[in-house]
Amino acid sequence: MTGGRRRRRVRLRGGAPLPLLLPALIGLAFLVLPLVALLIRAPWRSMPDLLTSTEVWQALQLSLVCATAATVVSLVIGVPLAWLLARVEFRGRGLVRALVTLPLVLPPVVGGVALLMALGRNGVVGRWLDDWFGVTLPFTTAGVVVAEAFVAMPFLVISVEGTLRAADPRYEEAATTLGASRFTAFRRVTLPLIAPGIAAGAVLAWARALGEFGATITFAGNFPGRTQTMPLAVYLALQSDPEAAIALSLVLLAVSVAVLAGLRDRWMTAS
Repeated sequence: MTGGRRRRRVRLRGGAPLPLLLPALIGLAFLVLPLVALLIRAPWRSMPDLLTSTEVWQALQLSLVCATAATVVSLVIGVPLAWLLARVEFRGRGLVRALVTLPLVLPPVVGGVALLMALGRNGVVGRWLDDWFGVTLPFTTAGVVVAEAFVAMPFLVISVEGTLRAADPRYEEAATTLGASRFTAFRRVTLPLIAPGIAAGAVLAWARALGEFGATITFAGNFPGRTQTMPLAVYLALQSDPEAAIALSLVLLAVSVAVLAGLRDRWMTAS
């Protein structure tokens, strides 16, 4: 059959039973109502002025730059980590996978404290970075990138590992039997096969980095023009300028919708 196998979906006939329909509608309203309220209360007339103000523009620009840099860092070290978890058998792999995915469930503020203990000036590694190289990460723009990469990289690793497990390893084995090294097989065979998974994971990581708040404010602080990203600007503006907070929230909402729309085809294909 052309176009691959078609999966048949079984649809239940008849209407939904009331004991299921009513909670489902309540759940839908619970999730959608706050977003609708945000749109209703948005200052649409003053939106251009709010989004072009110096403070808001600095937060927007910094957020985009830092989220992109955090995604690049996640790609450079996250893709090899995903390959290691998917392709290499070693003792303790389950524990390593659990540690890699821990930032997904770890409270972001706790992640920020952990980063301070590790990379702060008096941290386990940070003291050596400061003494040997004069590098200080906390409360700097680089610290924002580190905090965002810490919370965002697990999304990339999970996506790429799942794609690697679904890919047929016999292609890599065939390449190695023809004389290619494992790295060459990975670069020339595996990467093209898992490119959609890498792209999806990168988009998810970028969106997560863009919306990061807890670890960023704990590890990098909230300094306008240097470490104040969009979520931090929303929090600060909510106390003095609610309209600016709504405008920034709408920008983050638009980005989230764009990410979901971009990944919809991939999710529908996988389902």
